[in-house]
Amino acid sequence: MNFQSAEQCWRVIKRELKRELLKEIERFARESTSPTKVVFGTSGWRGEIGTDFTFQNVRVVTEAIINVLKTENPELKEALGIRDFEDVKKRGVIVGHDNRFLGPEFARVVMGLLSREGIKVYYGGETTTPEISACIEMLDAACSINITPSHNPSNYSGLKFNPSDGGPAGPEITERIQQEANALMGATAERISPEPSYESIDTTALYIEYLQQRGTIDLQKIKDFVKNADCLVVVDHVHGATRGRPERLFNIEAGTKLRLLRTEDDYLFGGVAPEPSAENMKKVIKVLKEGDATFRIGAIMDPDGDRIRLADHNIQIPMNYFGAMALHFLYVYKGIKGLVVKSVGTSNFVNAIAEPLGIKVVETKVGFKNFRPYMLRNAPERAIVAFEESDGISAYNHTLEKDALFGLLLAVEMVATTGKNLSEYLKELMDEYGYYYPDRSGIEVDRALAGEGLRRKILALESRYPVGSNIRIGDRDLKITKVITIDGIKFILEDGSWLMIRPSGTEPKVRFYIESRDPEEKEDVFNTARRLTEEAIKGSD
Repeated sequence: MNFQSAEQCWRVIKRELKRELLKEIERFARESTSPTKVVFGTSGWRGEIGTDFTFQNVRVVTEAIINVLKTENPELKEALGIRDFEDVKKRGVIVGHDNRFLGPEFARVVMGLLSREGIKVYYGGETTTPEISACIEMLDAACSINITPSHNPSNYSGLKFNPSDGGPAGPEITERIQQEANALMGATAERISPEPSYESIDTTALYIEYLQQRGTIDLQKIKDFVKNADCLVVVDHVHGATRGRPERLFNIEAGTKLRLLRTEDDYLFGGVAPEPSAENMKKVIKVLKEGDATFRIGAIMDPDGDRIRLADHNIQIPMNYFGAMALHFLYVYKGIKGLVVKSVGTSNFVNAIAEPLGIKVVETKVGFKNFRPYMLRNAPERAIVAFEESDGISAYNHTLEKDALFGLLLAVEMVATTGKNLSEYLKELMDEYGYYYPDRSGIEVDRALAGEGLRRKILALESRYPVGSNIRIGDRDLKITKVITIDGIKFILEDGSWLMIRPSGTEPKVRFYIESRDPEEKEDVFNTARRLTEEAIKGSD
C-alpha cells in the first residue's frame, strides 16, 4: 500500500492490527523533517509516531532541553536543582524508555546528543517512570529523559523530563523547554545523531535499594507473606515495561502464587488502550475468581508503570477508594503522621476518613506535579499519601512521581498486616465512614468556546449558586455547603455528594467529576452537571 502519511498508515494498522506495516511507520519517523508544535502537558510531550514524534523532532526537543540545562537564570537553575552546566555534565542524565515501538532507537538519539555535550549518560534501557524517578535520587543525577507516552494508545510515543528531585517537571521548566523547542523547529539540524557513550544501570535493583532506604513499606514482610501465606497475586502488564518487576520485588518466580498476564512484546497492545481501566481488568478478575487461595490480590498497570488499578476476587478497587484505604493504613497501622493530598476531582471518601482522625486534607489542581510541595522531604507539611482519581499514587518519603509498583507493594502489605482481603478492608472502612460512589464523564461543546472564555463562563456559576443556596438533584433540593474553584468549579452538597465541572483549557470539552452517596443517584448528579454547564454556556461572560 502507498501511504501518504504516518497518520493514514496508523489508521490501517490499528483497524486491522497489521503489525507488518510498522516498518512504514519507521520510515516516516526517520525521513520526516516536518516540524511540530511542542506542548508539554501534565506529564511530558506526546505525539503520534511518524507524524509529530519523529527522529528529527526528538533531536530538536533534546537540544532544547540541553539549552535549558545551560541556563544562567538563577530561578530556573533552582527549579532544576543544578548549580550550572558543569554540574549537569558531572552528575549526569538518566535515559530510559518503555517497550513501545522505536523506544530504544529514540533513546539512542537522545543519548547521542547528550554525549556530544560531554554529559555523563546513565542508560536504564526498558524501564518504568517510578524506577527512573528513584534512580535520579539514588545516583544524584541532574535529571532524566524517559521515552514514553504513559497510557496513550499504541500510535503514540512521548518524552518525559524530570529534574533533580525526581518529580515531574513543573511549568517553570516545561514552558522554557517548549519555547526553546518551538524556536528551534524551523532551523535545519543535522540528520545523523552522534554515537552515544553511556553507562548501563539496573533501574530495578536501584529501585529496590531505594525502597529499603526509605522504609515507607516493609519489603521483607511483603516477600515473606507472598512466599509463606495462602495467597495469589495476579498482575496484568498489558504488554508494558512493568514486566519482570513483580518477580524481583517479591523475590519469587511466576507460578502458582504469582500469575503474570500479557508480558509478551506487542507494540499494538492487542488492539486495546493500554490503561488500567475496569474493562482491561477483566482478565485479572477471571484468574482471581478461578483461584482458591485465602488471600487474592490483583493489579493492572499502564506501560510505564505510573498508574495502577487494584482488585480482589470480589470487587475492583479504583484509586478513589484505594487512596483512602492507603491513608487509613499508613496512619493507623504504620503510625505515619502528616496530611493527605488529592486532586480536586478525587472522591471525598478520604475526607470522611481524615476528618475524625484529625488529618488535614489538601485538594490541588489535576496533575501529579501539583503534589510536589507536600512530597518533598523538607516540606513543612508532608503528605502521608498523595493520590488522584486517574490511578496515580505515592506516599510519605517515597518518590515525587506516581508509582504503580509502590501501589502493588502497598496493597500486599495491607493484606499481610490486616489479615483481610482488600474488599473486606474496604467494606470495614465504608461501614465506619460511609459509602461514596464517584464517577466521571463529559461532553463536547462548540469549538469556538474552547479556552479562557469557556473557563470564565463555568466559573460564573459561583455567583449564581453561592454557598447556602440550593441545587436540584433529581427530585431533591440540596444545600451547597462549599464551593471550590481550584480547577473548574466544584459544588459540595449537604449530604456529602458533589459535582465538579472542569473545562478543558485547549479542547472544546467539559469534563464532569461527580460523587453520590447512593449509586442510584449518580445519573441524577451527572444530569445536574450537564444542566449547569448548558446554563453557564448560555450566560454572559
